[in-house]
Amino acid sequence: MFSFPVISIQGKCDLASGAENDTITEIKFMRKLKIGIIDLLHNGVSKTLWARVMRANMSSIMPTAIACWCEEQGHEVKLIAYTGLEDIEKELPRDVDMVFISSFTQAAQMAYAISNRLRKHNVVTALGGPHARCYPQDARKYFDYVFGFTNKEVLKQALDECAQHRPYGRHLRAALQPTQLPGVRERWKFIEPTLKKAPFLKIVPMIGSMGCPYSCSFCIDSEIPYQTMDFEVIKDDLRFLLTKFKHPTVAWHDPNFGVRFDEMMSVIEDAIPPNSIDFIAECSMSFLSVPHLQRLKANGFQALLPGIESWYELGHKTKAGKYKGEERMLSVSAHVNQVMEYIPYFQANFIFGLDSDEGAEPFELIKRFIDHSPAAFPAYSLLTSFGQAAPLNLQYQREGRLLPFPFHTLNNHLAMNVKPKNYTWIQFYDHLIDVAEHSFSWKAIRRRMSHSSTFTSQWMNFIRAVSNEGWGRIRIFKQVRQLLETDREFRDFFEGESNKLPAFYHNIIKKDLGPMWEWLPEGALVHDELAYMKEVEQEAKSRPAVGS
Repeated sequence: MFSFPVISIQGKCDLASGAENDTITEIKFMRKLKIGIIDLLHNGVSKTLWARVMRANMSSIMPTAIACWCEEQGHEVKLIAYTGLEDIEKELPRDVDMVFISSFTQAAQMAYAISNRLRKHNVVTALGGPHARCYPQDARKYFDYVFGFTNKEVLKQALDECAQHRPYGRHLRAALQPTQLPGVRERWKFIEPTLKKAPFLKIVPMIGSMGCPYSCSFCIDSEIPYQTMDFEVIKDDLRFLLTKFKHPTVAWHDPNFGVRFDEMMSVIEDAIPPNSIDFIAECSMSFLSVPHLQRLKANGFQALLPGIESWYELGHKTKAGKYKGEERMLSVSAHVNQVMEYIPYFQANFIFGLDSDEGAEPFELIKRFIDHSPAAFPAYSLLTSFGQAAPLNLQYQREGRLLPFPFHTLNNHLAMNVKPKNYTWIQFYDHLIDVAEHSFSWKAIRRRMSHSSTFTSQWMNFIRAVSNEGWGRIRIFKQVRQLLETDREFRDFFEGESNKLPAFYHNIIKKDLGPMWEWLPEGALVHDELAYMKEVEQEAKSRPAVGS
């Protein structure tokens, strides 16, 4: 279907003038497209309690921004958030011209399967989100468009063209992240249906800044310049939410909330009455001085998710940079306990497998931290190299330490695709199991609940501990540990001596994808883990020599 002519949009319509000497007149039209947008909040079928209660609250911001920008250009849009509970085959958009999928790397195989099915019906498909940024070389095999940084101009290129690009899709990207995004008020028609899937707690996603002032070498935001969003739009959005909920809950999706602390808190204080909205934020411990904590408490902040990461490096994030090992643990623990005098819920983020870790001490110190700060919930991630996301990944590839684990397994606990520097795999998993069992024992769960100051923090701590995040990870760690000892093919894959995917992981992926397994394209379980390095080396060879 076509609508009014516009100058800036591609598309041709040949018209005969009817005169004696017919001439062909080219007119540019804007084609009104039917657009589907899928926000993949999970990588497969999931019926867990956590999925039912919380996953609808994990929606992303960019899919709703893309929806607004598509509508702004005159297209018809439907957005779907997939939590793992829905029947994905019934949810897939019908009778559409183009479908955008937003995916983290752990959901890449699901995204590939969905794209393959849609492309069989001649739908143009596009991929955005972290996976598209991290693995564009692989994603281009399964999508017509793969987006890096995306703004309105980059999006418009794809919408204007809306064409199939096969066997390799177009890689479109802006130089930087967008400087502004549609606010909550503008995105509400796309936010609200997803929130309705959350039965109790409903968390609205907002963002106050992009980029990060830190340069953690493993982080996808480490090289992105820090910038704030429009403060007036944020104020309007906060006021708008008070018209939709009696007492809203907002999760700030900033990579590091509070970098410009006084300005951001003034925005909140100018916009809404104190404690009228509950806030959740990921931030740095270094910002959490007592005056800042007092101000956060006065403005309704209920949960903070700082990155502790390591007892030996990245100390600038914890205000304990001059300490290492036990001294840092004691300093951080005391600070965490101080924070929890003001903030009811605290998630302490740790990364296992950093090169600075050696021996039992890093794990023992985490166990002691849990004993010293019993109310804090420990969140553990296995070190993962996500393609070209971070500078450190190039080093791992050059050192030959990357393993070709399928994307589906790169969810912080199913697999670690970097061979540990200072441990054998069995040693590493022995330590993982030990610290996880200590963290999620009944004793630790009871202490965590008894030291929690609110009912909400108590039930959150309990559900997370007994679900896949706690007991579920212990079960996986133990299965991997056993297979490393008893299954030669399994161990050879971990050691990089074989590229044959172990049946253990193959069966997990097949089960999780459910009905979409049959649509997974041939070869989509395999990717070139060295693609980033090869591209960098090729670009270096193609550059003209200095002085030439």
